[in-house]
Amino acid sequence: MKALYLKELRAFLSSLIGYIVIGIFLVVNALFLFVFTNSLNILDAQYSTLDNFFYITPWLFLFLIPAITMRSFSEEQREGTLELLLTKPISEMEIILAKFFASLTLVIMALLPTLIYFVTVFQLGDPVGNIDTGATWGSYLGLLFVASIFVSLGILTSSLTNNQIVSFLLSALGSYILYNGFQSLGTFDLLGSMDQFFISMGIEEHYRGLSIGLIDSRDVLYFVGVSTLFILLTRLRLQARNW
Repeated sequence: MKALYLKELRAFLSSLIGYIVIGIFLVVNALFLFVFTNSLNILDAQYSTLDNFFYITPWLFLFLIPAITMRSFSEEQREGTLELLLTKPISEMEIILAKFFASLTLVIMALLPTLIYFVTVFQLGDPVGNIDTGATWGSYLGLLFVASIFVSLGILTSSLTNNQIVSFLLSALGSYILYNGFQSLGTFDLLGSMDQFFISMGIEEHYRGLSIGLIDSRDVLYFVGVSTLFILLTRLRLQARNW
């Protein structure tokens, strides 16, 4: 499993597209938060908080993470190496987890440079350090939970097709529906008591508390449960190839 995990990391980092994807994520984030004149600009807000960063990043994840995961199984199927991989002395679950943790590691690598935003806001505070540090770290944890669901979904969609573009589109669409689709459906106020049920099925409802540093066990269970569900569905997909 460790060898496959390292292989997946090297495969992404050895390609130019990997650096381009991460670079675009960081540049777009920085432009919205510090350059463009808009409601998300931290400097224009004149308030030492990273709330806008934690608001915009999940939306950027809708493109970043599908770009990372789209090749996970699609490339293996297109090149005919998936069958060879499945014959190795490693279980389907170990293969999936290796790809899952490799993709999640890449997301963490993309997030690490954003710590400079924390340092910047920390220094710009009046007085210096006037920022809720605990809430900031809790919000980063929330981003990792959101990323875990997007990654597990991306790996599932990658296992469904040998076309990376199709995998990207399915993953991006599915991630959007999970993040905002249920929330939007619930706000139409058309389903009565079911509205809150649909809202609770979406990621945004559970991420909101984490994004302000409130860690609730129910939210944690939601993220772990949904990620686990997609991983198990991916395993069923791989096993179905032998039926």
